[in-house]
Formats: sequence, C-alpha cells, structure tokens
Amino acid sequence: PPLKRWAISMIMARLRKWDTASNKRIDYFVAISDNVKSRIQGFYGREADVIYPPADIDSHEKVSGDDEGFYLIVSALVPYKRVDLAVKAFNENGKRLVIIGDGSDLTRLKDGAGRNIEFFGWVEDSRLKEYYAKCRALVFPGEEDFGIVPVEAQAYGKPVIAYGAGGALETVVPFNEGRGTGVFFHEQTVDALNKAIETFEENRHVFDPVKIRENAIRFNRDRFKREIYEYIQDKWHKRQKA
Repeated sequence: PPLKRWAISMIMARLRKWDTASNKRIDYFVAISDNVKSRIQGFYGREADVIYPPADIDSHEKVSGDDEGFYLIVSALVPYKRVDLAVKAFNENGKRLVIIGDGSDLTRLKDGAGRNIEFFGWVEDSRLKEYYAKCRALVFPGEEDFGIVPVEAQAYGKPVIAYGAGGALETVVPFNEGRGTGVFFHEQTVDALNKAIETFEENRHVFDPVKIRENAIRFNRDRFKREIYEYIQDKWHKRQKA
C-alpha cells in the first residue's frame, strides 16, 4: 500500500544515513569474499581485506568416489536460493534430484516437483555426509556472498554445477579441458541449467575427486583461525604504534 511504501522509504533513508555515518568510525573492514569486498567499495567507498570463512572439512575424511546417480541440493528453501529453478530443470530432464533443507517455499516446491525429485528436510550431520559422499554432483542455483555448501560438497570430491555469480566464482574452479571442480551456467534459466548438466554428464569422467577435495581444503577451519588471528594481531600492533 502507498502509505506503507512511504513509511518504509522514510525509515530506509534514515538507516542509510546512519549506516554511512557509522562506517566512518570503522578502522578496518574484513570481507568474506572478493564479491563482498567489491560491494563494500561500492557502497562505502572503503577498502576491505578478504578472509574466507571456514568450512567444516574433516581432515580424516577420504574421497570414496561413490556415485549413486542422484544430484544434490542442500539449501534453505526460500525464494532467493532459486531452488525453484532446479525443480523446473529436473522436471524437464527427468534426472533424480535430492533436496536437503526446509523453509517457506517447501510446499510450493513440492507441489511443482515430479516423482524424480525427493525432499528430506534438514537431516543430521551423519546423514548429510552420506548424501554428499554418494551424490553425482551438487547443484547450486542461487547467488551467495560466499557459499559454504559448494565447499562442503567439494570436500567429498564432488563436482559443483553452479550459477556463475557471487562467491561460487571464488570457490569453484570452472571446467576447462579436463580440469576444474565444476561447471557454471550464466543465466538463471531452465535451459542454461540443463545445458550445464549436459556438459557435466558428457565430461564427468574427467573430474578428479582427489583434486576437487584439494581445492576445498584451502577453506578449512585451521586456515581461518590462523588468518583471522594474524590479521587482528597485525592491526592491533599497528594501532599501538600509531
């Protein structure tokens, strides 16, 4: 309604002024990706340092190479995650899709899904690990600031079929001449996603699970702890000397 839109616009204008003023009191910005770093530069006119967030990667986990033929989505079921795009694509291609997650879109997605698409809600970690280990590939149809799920899937040696935007561009190495950890599609359309799946299927024998896992390990928790500790120590010492 017009009155509500006017009230919200007034509140947002005040919030923007407060936010801009507050940012001047910040000494340093740390971004979780180059994607977010560019937004900080765009909105605040400030430089940011990038420290990638940690993913839960078990150093003792072995790449099994299992493939039970299904594709996997692990996601909150809300509109911006674009799980609806994957449902439509798999309705069309007929391949098996397993969806782990819950949210406001669950009923709508279920109602529009064919028999080849299964919904399991949120599952305990032990079951989630099994789905990661046994899937053919992860499908990541939305845009995220960083995106932990593609990193977790790669930790199990699984390729990622992702929308080519946001944090996925920094965590997934694009397929090229037999190398890489995944396949990108660059339009959020059913046709683009299905073409990416076809490309993956035609070349899936060349994806190396061990190398895919190696790509994921660079986002491990110990690395994050070390980098954030060293960053804070460095900035603190410089502040003390100033």
